[in-house]
Amino acid sequence: IVAAVALIVAILFFITAVRGTWRLPIVATVVLVATSLLVGSLYPWVVQRFVVDPNAKQLEAEFIQRNIDATRASFGVADVEVTSYDAKTTAEPGALKNDAETTASLRLMDPDVISPTVAQLQQFKQYYRFSGVLDVDRYTIDGVNQDAVVAVRELNLAGLGEGRTWYNERLVYTHGYGMVMAAGNQRTTDGNPVFLDGNIPTSGTLGDYQARVYFGENAPSYSIVGAPADSKPIELDYASGGAETDANQSKYTFTGNGGPKLDNLFNRLVYALKFQSEQILLSDAVTSDSQILYNRDPSQRVSAVAPYLTLDSDPYPSVVDGRLVWIVDGYTMTDNYAYASKVNWRDAISGAVVRTGLGEQVNYVRNSVKATVDAYDGKVTLYAWDASDPILTAWQRVYPSSLKPVSEMSGDLLAHVRYPSDLFKAQRQILGQYHVTDPGSFYSKDDAWTTPVDPTTTDGTQLQPPYYLTLQMPGQEKPSYSLYTTFIPDAAGDNARSVLKGYLAVDSNAGSTPGQIAGGYGKLRLLSLPEGDAVPGPGQVQGKFNADPAVSGYLNVVNQRQSKVIYGNLLTVPVGGGLLYVQPVFVQSTGETSYPLLQKVLVAFGDQIAFKDTLSEALDALFGTNASGPPQVTPTPSPTPGTPTPGTGSTDQLASLLSQAKSLLEQKQAALTSGSLANYAALDQQLTDVINRIIALQAG
Repeated sequence: IVAAVALIVAILFFITAVRGTWRLPIVATVVLVATSLLVGSLYPWVVQRFVVDPNAKQLEAEFIQRNIDATRASFGVADVEVTSYDAKTTAEPGALKNDAETTASLRLMDPDVISPTVAQLQQFKQYYRFSGVLDVDRYTIDGVNQDAVVAVRELNLAGLGEGRTWYNERLVYTHGYGMVMAAGNQRTTDGNPVFLDGNIPTSGTLGDYQARVYFGENAPSYSIVGAPADSKPIELDYASGGAETDANQSKYTFTGNGGPKLDNLFNRLVYALKFQSEQILLSDAVTSDSQILYNRDPSQRVSAVAPYLTLDSDPYPSVVDGRLVWIVDGYTMTDNYAYASKVNWRDAISGAVVRTGLGEQVNYVRNSVKATVDAYDGKVTLYAWDASDPILTAWQRVYPSSLKPVSEMSGDLLAHVRYPSDLFKAQRQILGQYHVTDPGSFYSKDDAWTTPVDPTTTDGTQLQPPYYLTLQMPGQEKPSYSLYTTFIPDAAGDNARSVLKGYLAVDSNAGSTPGQIAGGYGKLRLLSLPEGDAVPGPGQVQGKFNADPAVSGYLNVVNQRQSKVIYGNLLTVPVGGGLLYVQPVFVQSTGETSYPLLQKVLVAFGDQIAFKDTLSEALDALFGTNASGPPQVTPTPSPTPGTPTPGTGSTDQLASLLSQAKSLLEQKQAALTSGSLANYAALDQQLTDVINRIIALQAG
């Protein structure tokens, strides 16, 4: 209507130019303004106020449904498998029998907590460092899949102290060395991690691999490496023991192709200007065979090769095909997906409770690329993980030779690929609202969910992060490496309730068949819990832990010893027909070189709580003796008619336990002799459990 009136006004202005009168166009302009106000403002207001508002739920249903469908499709959650889960809240004896594999895989070593522990036990020299937050991966060890906490030993030039000369920083200390791997579900008797691989030189279950780390998250801004074949090496590879003298240091010369060569005066001048260092021009150690390594952060290198990708915030290291590599997830995204709602990407991945609103708004995202960065020579390899993504298809026309197909991925690489956490965080934010697919219920917001606040923090500003864990969801035939999160009702103030409403997990196991992604990878499974307050959420469980007399008494004792208690990640796992909470408890003294030690384990099922030294003891306390699986106590055989009756049951049980302890000691020695550290650690844990049972039996 407004357009038609505007056209008439335009025609009248042309007529005025011929006839010379302004009356008609002035009147028409007034009519145009009035029409704009009536049609553009008053009429929509009348329709909204008197037609839509009284009947909004019905009239907007078509458009709400369109928004629901588009949003679920654009964030890749349209095919989420929803299962009603009537979770039990009573721990019955034997309930964990069918879930023994899941409970055996529960990760007790919290990668957010044990970095100081790993540093104290595996750093060795002051010029090395580990990241403050470690990574979680999985490896097949002795035929068994093992969740592991991993960390790369990188350089820390600040640790050189007075030795921080240009020569040392740029020519001698050029690379870190090796990856450390600790079992996720094991500890030593004194609470330390059980290291499956580490040390300098490297040793353990990973075997031989290229352990030198020239490219990493904490690499120096630049290093100059390489030298003539007949020259004496000057790069420090690692200290071989004893005092820091040349005689006790292993030296090395970089042999890869990791950066531009400084083989002429012009190149040396360019990089001397770039890094504001005249030493690049003047040093005799810089030769025509030298290379300069820079842009050494894995994410930085992938961004340089594929600037169209948004990268995951957590690159992680893996040993793949004899090489230490960084695996980086890349996303394609846009804010132009029709009808779909938008999320603030930076806020979603940060997990902040208070949204800043400063991040990039997106309403379509795909994990379209998996990238690897070689820690030795910095080589970047991109794989088209989601070849059906239209945005990636378009970019491939711009960069036609930069991507390799999934068919070229090795089985070893696929075995370490995982579902990216940033994408999962965005998806859980969407599913908090869009698990509801009925327009009427969606409009009423009567079943909106949110992610609970991390109960291990004190300021309440961070949401509980998703956790990687090997677990078995209802409907799955066996446990699988997964990423999970929980949901509570979306309410604030006095209406807030920390009761569990949903449990979302995604299969993060891409398989190990070369060039083929496992069929279940990326499958989203959502457990919808029944109405009511039957199952406590993480906040409630943490509160019960803190209020438990055994826990509070333990805290008092620790505090009196001038130590502090650190709660590890509060894990939630569907087992025994319900939901099991598991939380490791670390103790750290106040000494200058102290570090966290795993001392206790908290578990909860419904309203029942157990607080014990080990996970197996805690599960036994909740679900009955031997609920946690092996080691099982050999039952006393029934007497044969006509034979003497054996002694009391406790005596026979003690004899059986002592026999098991003797056998385990022999197996431990055999495992140590053969170099099977993983088997040694498992047997050590079993022996500890048996000894504790013997002590308990004698005390009773």
